[in-house]
Amino acid sequence: MALKFSLQLPTDRVENLAEFGTAEAIAEIARATEAAGFEASFVTEHPFPTDEWLGSGGHHALDPFVSLAVAAGATQNLLLHANILVLAYRNPFLTAKAVASLDAISGGRVIVGAGAGYLKGEFAALGADFANRNDRSDEALLAMKAAWSGKSVVLSKPGFEAAGNTMLPAPVQKPHPPIWIGGNSPRAIRRSVDFGQGWSPFPLPAAGAGRTRTSAIESVDDLAAGIARMKEYAERQGRTEALDVNFVPFGLHMNTRKLPPQDSLHEQFAALESVGVTWVTMGLPTKSRGEYLDTLGRFAETFLSQR
Repeated sequence: MALKFSLQLPTDRVENLAEFGTAEAIAEIARATEAAGFEASFVTEHPFPTDEWLGSGGHHALDPFVSLAVAAGATQNLLLHANILVLAYRNPFLTAKAVASLDAISGGRVIVGAGAGYLKGEFAALGADFANRNDRSDEALLAMKAAWSGKSVVLSKPGFEAAGNTMLPAPVQKPHPPIWIGGNSPRAIRRSVDFGQGWSPFPLPAAGAGRTRTSAIESVDDLAAGIARMKEYAERQGRTEALDVNFVPFGLHMNTRKLPPQDSLHEQFAALESVGVTWVTMGLPTKSRGEYLDTLGRFAETFLSQR
């Protein structure tokens, strides 16, 4: 099995900071993740979610750059995966600075998962433009790449203007850390090809597609169709280098309560790999830190030792 794995750092569990959200907890989980053979750890972001969304199953999260900086200091080779940054929430040059700083202190270990976002009330609270979030995301990616060059930038877009500005240090990874675009929509697929190094779709029933403002993926066949569309668009655009496909496996979402049967996971991983998935981003049951550590160890023995 050639799949690579990014395992959740459960920093969204802010109701239990002692177990999951202290520097000690983050460091211990990150070290165990690396030792077990997972290639990356990921964190999510929600700076100021709405009460309505929280009441219907939404979650908080520690700041992703703070969490990943702690993980960076506790590990040597573990990749640091932001999954996902909502680009339109903030000035793109501030995002670029945070990413470059994390890449610098970690020795070049950052993966930038990025998306347009969907929680309208969070956009409003942050003073961000929800209606134009897709255009703002594209503009942000252009601005971030320009800033990461380490050269003088002249770039003007609504809401920001660089009239000759330079950002140092540049990222360790050249020309910049890999960008994986989150979302299932046709525009997310196009953005992955136009701006990124990978696509990060996720399982979503048709009933939930409206809530998250993206397209449903209910089966491996649905995912395969999206990958085919991505490859077709890449060919039309003349893009020859391969893109990573990073998927959240069915039944292994953030803080999943129960692992699927072992045989079904083996079958699913084989099926995902066969349609072009290169990475999986997954969570595990998180009742306590001890349980999380035990479960990640058993999972690694079962699925990672066979590679």
